[in-house]
Amino acid sequence: MKRLLIPLAAAGLSAVTLAAPASAQPHWASDDLQPKPADAYGAAFFWLDSNGAALKKATQYTLDTKSVPKMVTSGGSGTTDNGKPGSTAPTGTTKSSAKVSNVNLPKTVGKVFFLDKAGRYRWCTATSIQSRNRNLVATAGHCVFENGKDDVYDKWIFVPGYYQGKAPWGVYVGAYAYTAYDLDTYDDYDGDYAFVAVHNGFSLGPDKAVSFKEFKAWAGDKWVKPREISREEYLKCVLNLGECWSEGKTTPADLVGPDYPGAVLEKVEVSAAKYKAARVGKGQGFKFGEPVVEHVTKPKWAAYNGPGDKGKGPDALGNYKITHYYVQKWVKPGTSRKYYEAQFIIGIARDMGRLGDTVGGQGFSWNQPLNQKVMAFGYPSAPHPDGDKPFTGVTPKHCYGKTGTKTTQVNMFRVDTHQTLKCSMTPGADGGPWLMKYSNAKRVGYVNGVTSMFHDTDKNGRIDHISSALFDSETADVYNKANYATTKKIVGPNGELLK
Repeated sequence: MKRLLIPLAAAGLSAVTLAAPASAQPHWASDDLQPKPADAYGAAFFWLDSNGAALKKATQYTLDTKSVPKMVTSGGSGTTDNGKPGSTAPTGTTKSSAKVSNVNLPKTVGKVFFLDKAGRYRWCTATSIQSRNRNLVATAGHCVFENGKDDVYDKWIFVPGYYQGKAPWGVYVGAYAYTAYDLDTYDDYDGDYAFVAVHNGFSLGPDKAVSFKEFKAWAGDKWVKPREISREEYLKCVLNLGECWSEGKTTPADLVGPDYPGAVLEKVEVSAAKYKAARVGKGQGFKFGEPVVEHVTKPKWAAYNGPGDKGKGPDALGNYKITHYYVQKWVKPGTSRKYYEAQFIIGIARDMGRLGDTVGGQGFSWNQPLNQKVMAFGYPSAPHPDGDKPFTGVTPKHCYGKTGTKTTQVNMFRVDTHQTLKCSMTPGADGGPWLMKYSNAKRVGYVNGVTSMFHDTDKNGRIDHISSALFDSETADVYNKANYATTKKIVGPNGELLK
């Protein structure tokens, strides 16, 4: 449920205390993403399943338009004129092994992934930012909220240090999102920023084979995988009906009873109704073990037309499943047969801790003068307006320079004032941090903006400037509200899913 909140004194901001009169208009709005650990686990598993296939499938977020927003500079005064400057210091270590063009990349910077309103797999750029609960991500508002004023995106996760398809520090699922009231209510891009409180991160560890009893009791991810065995192993296993079977060519004359000398067992998939009607025990057409739930990708789920039950759509965690039902088929032994044993597999997840404890957090600043030197990071991927595509989005890029004068957007978007930076990064870099006072040695600075829009100022078909909302006292109010958000662990010490 969406909540609009009126501003309070920003007591949690270390450098300065902000206060607003009781009659002031609300400065922020918040929405729930995945506040429950079980839902968060489902969102993360969606992206990590099949060795991160969904992450690799995602494309950069782009606005549904073919034109570039027209930018008109207003001259500006060189200051935000919105109160006393303030800042909070960065925390923790942000060192990374990655380096691009002699610039040391902080592992706080990474990609956010989400499903847009059309169900497309999308990404933007974001960074971990300092907060009292070490759990906050800063990005563009349009990378969290659909069309600004609509609902939040689905299955929103943050992958810090994302580099060439890898998630070295785990994934962090969004729990609560905070943005400017005007963006949420009026689609006003002067407030195109968001702070997202994320749960503890986790990564998927190696699969583990367990007993059927352990499999049934496991609260996390699990599946059944067949393992080929020898005939001798099969003969030992067949005593435990439901865990081993045979496959091979048979004819009706090969069908025998279970007591036939050397008879071997096959399993045949049937409908849920036929399985329910089958008898329990040992015999031709009797039930074969328990129904087996298979986790599948959405395309495989959509294409499946077998007798199993695939339901009407994804479950409450967003996972696509097919339930298979089997009955026994007893046949004469043959020489071309293969034998299998059911392996019950559980997925072990590892808690990565709080975001800020794992990768550190950049500082935050507001009400700073313009003409500040900043280092902007992002994962650009979209082509320039002329069709040239110099970026892949696989690795982060950067721009360095001074923030420019305030701008006015006169088409497509409601924007009165943005700060600008000369930069050729293209969409995909949306939400990337503008780090003031960036230390290349320590790889930390102060977030003084996030990439919101892209501009072709000389009309030559090439992006040459990016712009960001001004981080002012209202931004500090939104940040302060997010600063107090509490989130949870998703997995326990043994890799089990927490409630």
